Amino acid sequence: MRLTVDEKAEALYLRLDDSSIVESEEVSPGVVLDFNEQEQVVGVEILNLSKRVPKPTLQEFQFQAA
Repeated sequence: MRLTVDEKAEALYLRLDDSSIVESEEVSPGVVLDFNEQEQVVGVEILNLSKRVPKPTLQEFQFQAA
């Protein structure tokens, strides 16, 4: 699993595995899901981060496991 933040593009991308992406769908404004051949979600892209998260928060990520 990989998490990438592109501050210049104001985008966050979470990649769940390395399978090939065959389709993408915007499920909500600025939220795009990537699907593999088995129609499983393998990636999540969130756009317009500055409108969703304060800039100082973008520079600090917290990982929580339940």
